Amino acid sequence: MAHPVVHFEVVGKDVERLQSFYSELLGWKTQSIPEMAYAMVEKEGDGIGGGIGQSQGGGPGHVTFYVSADDPQAVLDRAEQLGGKTVMPVTELPQVTIAMFADPEGHVIGIAKGM
Repeated sequence: MAHPVVHFEVVGKDVERLQSFYSELLGWKTQSIPEMAYAMVEKEGDGIGGGIGQSQGGGPGHVTFYVSADDPQAVLDRAEQLGGKTVMPVTELPQVTIAMFADPEGHVIGIAKGM
């Protein structure tokens, strides 16, 4: 697979409730990052790691998966050529570089470099 799925996020209005729900339901081990209203979900076995976080501006929740890419901007450019739309430009964070696009039907997909 050229761009494997490397991370997922579950985002909503009440991060503590979501963290508790998924921990109790699925046995996910999480590490809370209170200053970001976010919790990292530990990778286990053959699975991938993820995160549970607060939605921006109290908006509706959603689930997103992130694919690996050495050149996130090239993926955004290609997505737009194919009828998609950039949702978040390439953004460098301390440990990872991310971006997001929507496919032609509006599904949001993340891109990650460094995960």
